[in-house]
Order: sequence, then C-alpha cells, then structure tokens
Amino acid sequence: MLADMLRLLRCFLPVMGLLCLGVFAHSAPAVPTASSVPSSSVLSIEALGKGTAPIGGKWQFHIGDNAAWARPDAPDATGVDGWEQLTADSSWGAQGHPAYAGYGWYRKHLHLTPAAGTDGNFAVLIPQIDDVYEIYWNGQLVGRNGGFPPHPKYVYLGPQHTFGIGAARDGVLAVRVWKAPLQSFDGAEIGGFEAVPLVGGIEAIAAAKTVDDYAWLRSQQFRFGLNLLYGLIALLGIWMWLRNRRQWVLLAVAAYCGAHVATLLLEMLRLAIHEPTELGAIQLVLGAQDVGLWYMLLFLFRLDRAPKLARFTRYLAIVDLAAFVVEAGLAVLDWSHPMVAPWVQGADGFFTAIVTITEIYPLVLIFFALKRRLDGARWFLAIAVTIDALLSELRIAFEQGSRFTNWHFGEKLSDPLFTLNGNSFTPSVLAGTLLLAAIVNALYQAVRETAQKQSALEREFQSARELQQVLIPETLPMLRGYGVTSAYRPAEEVGGDFFQMIPLEGHFAGSMLVMIGDVSGKGLKAAMTVSLIVGAARALAKTSYKPGEILAALNAQLHGRMNGGFATCVIMRLSASGRCTVASAGHMAPMLNGSEIEMNGSLPLGILAETQYEEAAVDLREGDHLALYTDGLLEARTHKGELFGFERLKEMFAVKTDAAQATEMAVEFGQEDDITVLTVRRLAATEESTTKIHTRVMPVVGAR
Repeated sequence: MLADMLRLLRCFLPVMGLLCLGVFAHSAPAVPTASSVPSSSVLSIEALGKGTAPIGGKWQFHIGDNAAWARPDAPDATGVDGWEQLTADSSWGAQGHPAYAGYGWYRKHLHLTPAAGTDGNFAVLIPQIDDVYEIYWNGQLVGRNGGFPPHPKYVYLGPQHTFGIGAARDGVLAVRVWKAPLQSFDGAEIGGFEAVPLVGGIEAIAAAKTVDDYAWLRSQQFRFGLNLLYGLIALLGIWMWLRNRRQWVLLAVAAYCGAHVATLLLEMLRLAIHEPTELGAIQLVLGAQDVGLWYMLLFLFRLDRAPKLARFTRYLAIVDLAAFVVEAGLAVLDWSHPMVAPWVQGADGFFTAIVTITEIYPLVLIFFALKRRLDGARWFLAIAVTIDALLSELRIAFEQGSRFTNWHFGEKLSDPLFTLNGNSFTPSVLAGTLLLAAIVNALYQAVRETAQKQSALEREFQSARELQQVLIPETLPMLRGYGVTSAYRPAEEVGGDFFQMIPLEGHFAGSMLVMIGDVSGKGLKAAMTVSLIVGAARALAKTSYKPGEILAALNAQLHGRMNGGFATCVIMRLSASGRCTVASAGHMAPMLNGSEIEMNGSLPLGILAETQYEEAAVDLREGDHLALYTDGLLEARTHKGELFGFERLKEMFAVKTDAAQATEMAVEFGQEDDITVLTVRRLAATEESTTKIHTRVMPVVGAR
C-alpha cells in the first residue's frame, strides 16, 4: 500500500497544497502511466488509429477469480502465488495448464499514441476465447461475451467481437475468462485465448472484423457448396418419397443428406446458440445421420431382402438413437454444477463408447454386400463408405479421452491436406465429397433399375388386363325359364376372378353350366391360370355334364402347375325344368333366397392330386333367387376396417338384389378386391327369359 500511495502522490503533486490546507478528497485508483511500470511490461504502440496492431507478446495470467485483478493498480508480482507470463496466440492448456477448466485472468499494460488526424478513440478486436469472457479497460467493464456461473451461457465457435475502450492513452486491458468443464472429446490443450487480439481505431477495428468475416466465409466456400448439394439431394429424396412411399431408400437418403445440412447449420454458421443446447441438437442429428446411412446401404445393396440382417439393423438403430438421445440429454445439463459433474462425465463416456462402436456398422453391411454380386455403382459406394467410416471411426476413437492418453492422431486427421483458394481440404472433407458422389451414382443406378422393373411390370399388367378382358364374357347365352344377371367390377390390380355360362349339348341340351371362381394371386400369373381353367372347363363340358366330375378333372389338371397357389370354384348345372345341381371346390356356397345352400366342405383346386367333389341338388320354384359371388363382395371394407360381412350379404340377397345392384353396394361400402356376382331368378311360365351383363373394364394406367 505504501508504494501505491507514493505513486498517487507523484501523480497528484498539483493538489498537494490543498491537501496541506486540510481539504481531503476521495479518489478512485489511478491509471498507471507508461512511466509508472517497468518498460518491459508495457506494450507501446505509436501512430495508432488508421490501422490495427496486435496486442502480442507476454500477457500476465493468473488462475482463479478475483474482481480486484481488473483494477489497473492491482499488484503485478510474479512468483508462486503471483502472475505468470503467457502469450495470447495459444490456449492456456498449451502453456502449462493442460485440461484446466474454471476461471483465469489475463492482463496487459498498454501505451497508445494516436496517429495524426484521428479522433483518438480506440477499440479492441477479441478473437474466439474459450468459453465466457469479460473485457475490462482500466478497471471498467467494457463488454462481455456469454454468461458466467451460476447460470453459464456460451456459444460454440462464435464470431469475433469488438469493444470500444475510449480515448485513454495508458491503461490495463484485463480479460476475465471462464472455461466450461471438459467434454469427453475435448483435448487437454484448450482454454482462454486462441488468437492474438487487435487494437486500433474504431473504424479500423470494424474493417478488420469485416475482413476476418469475409475470410472465414471464403474459407468455407467448398463446404457450403458441398452441403448445398446434400440439401438438394435431401429435398429431392423427400419429394420423390412422398410421391412413391414404397421407395424407402429415398427417405433414408433424405435423412442422411438432411443430417449433413443440419450439422452445417449447427456447427459452422456461428449461430448464437448456447453451446450445451447446440451440442445436444448435434447429438440428435448425428443419430439420424447414422440410421439414415445404415438404411440407405441396406436398400441400395438390396440387403433388406435378408430378414435377419434387416431385423438386426432395426434393433441396432433403436439402440443407437437411444444412446444419442441420452447423449443429447447429458449435453444440456450444467456440467459446472458440483452435484452433476461427478457422474455426468462418466455417463457421457459410457454412452459415447456405445455410439463410437456403432459407427463401424456400415462396414458390417458392406461385408454382407460383398457376398453378393455388385455392379460398378455399388462397388464405388462400398469403397467410399469404407473410407469415410474408417476416417470417422479413427478420428472419434482418438479424440475420446485424448487429454488422458496424450494421443494427437485424431487432431492430425482433421488437419488440412492442402488449401485451395482459401479453402482447407481435410481428409474428412475429401471423404465426404467422394461419398456424396458415390451416393448420387448408386441412387441413380437404383432409380434406373426400379424404372426398368416398373416398366416391365406395367407391360405385364397390361398383358394380364388384356387377357382378362378376353376371358370375361361380353354376352351371355339365353336360358329358357330364367332371368340371369352378372356383374364384374375389377379392382386396381388384375385379380383372378372368373365366371362362365356354358350351354350343354346332347342329352342335356337346353341346360346350362354356370361357373364362378377365384384364383389366388394377382397379375399375369393369375390371369394365365384363369385362362387355363376356363379353357379346360369348356373342353370338359363337351364330355361331362356333372359339376362334381368337371371339378375333379380340373383339379387333376391344375395340381402341380400352380406353384403353391390354388383356385376356388363353384359349378352349377341348371335345367329348363328348374332342377339345379351344384358342386363347390372351396368356394362360398350359392345363396338361395338369402340363405346358403347346404353343402359339404371341400378343398380348392390344385392342392391334392385326387380329390372328389360332392354334389347337392335343389328344385327351383317360380320366383326363387340364386346368387353366386366371389370373396371381393364379402370382404369389401370401410376406411375404418369394417367388413361388409355375411349378415349384410344375406339381407341383400334376401330381397332378390340383382348382380349390378349388389356390386354397386359393395363398391360404395369400400372395394378392395375384384368383385364378381351372378344371379339367377326362376321365371314364371309367362315371363320372357333374359340375360344382363354389367362389366367395367379398368384402363391400364400402370401397376401399383
């Protein structure tokens, strides 16, 4: 204190007379002049104002926190409990305080001489400081960045800031810094200054910041362009997936590429987001990126056809996303709180180990893919993914806990290999570029293959529709004593419904065989089976008049030729006298006046080689109503899942609804499959026999 008082007396000699007269005044601590401190401790900058000057050299540095250190007259003593000498061009972790987190102070004595023609007002440009800081000039707070504990707030990779220090010529620039507790990926050499501050005129400092911001933007041109391409692919992927939601590969590509863009927004745009919040969001994005990549590879390599691998991928995706969600939750906690710090760092290390291990899963998928025959596009993708995954895995593995192992290989993987037009090209940037090209190439190949398959499917669909249209009767023969109606309403896909009316000859001339049925499956295969059944039935009707015998002969011909499929069918012989003989092969029994004709159960066609089909007979009287139908009528369903069902069916046919009316009722209820209905009404002797057919041919608009 005595030394301080002497310095004050020398500064205030003009007022000594007043002091001697007993007039005492209270004064704030004086600002040391350049002559009041050793010249080796003062940074003198001449002719300052039109340009900027670095505040380089040695700074005083002290661990801990003491508000008095902001004062210009604070002791500058060095030693065990005093100030150290550090430079501002690197962190305190690199200068003797590895892995230190907490408070630290920097101080620097300045003597500034303004250039001629300037107003003499100065400002400082402070580069990135890790993590929170306040700037003091001669003991007065001139600005801060972030918030200190107990409610810390700091940003990740924030921009530089400028602060005005007025027109003072001599003084002390003090910087109070707080470093947040270290994360698992943090190295030991962090904390405090990362680059030398600048001092200069207000306009010169503003210009320097503009130049730095421009240089930063220029250095990110390639990454911005690369991520713009990722963004375009993500938008195209989601748009194309919304148009065709069966193409899950498009959604996976959109998720992976969209995560790249989200990472850019969070990490590289210097957004003013609290770092723990930002890190938490990044964890969620990385989880989406992982899962998007896995499923993209699963679909592009056609590994989704392997049920066990697809199921394992789904389970691993759940584990990976859960681990990233926990990591996000841990990131947003206040690690500086003494009750949180002991366990949160251990939990962070545990879950980080989980997500680090899962990073190798793309290599597992590539291993299984190599067992298949890959084309050039998929080989290119496999190579690019392998390079990217290995680089990412090595970098993450070496970064975790590097402050304990002192391994810096992870940092070397992030060092630029070369610079082009101010843009640094690191191994990860080059690998990401290669991977993007491989994804676009493989996706193009996959879309091209899908288009070719779709075209082939459409051709098959058209062939099946044309064949089905040929098989559906355009007219029905007249049957004396009966009124016949039929209706056929195809669904969007080509199904296997069929019906025929075949006049008998010889002894049973004047009688008619009526058949209706349904083949399992869809498309051309079903249509071909229908053509086989119809052709065989017409041939058999020339030699046999018994429905049971015809079904047995059809079954023998179909057995072993349906590749595991089957067909249901009911055949009915109607005579002019009103006699009705019917046999069924696994089909719904005909309804007589709203009630099913009693028939024994039977197997569908094509299941067993030798199957006998029993017949049932009924005598139709005047006004009786018979209805035959396929399961598309019975299984019509509302958007809520309610079935048309037997009860509605019975009520409908009890009032002798014709085929067209029954079909329309089912369509309005909610058609899902082909609907075929045929009704037969026994007429009075005075009524004229009629046949009516209602068919709707679906236009070929492409397979679904």
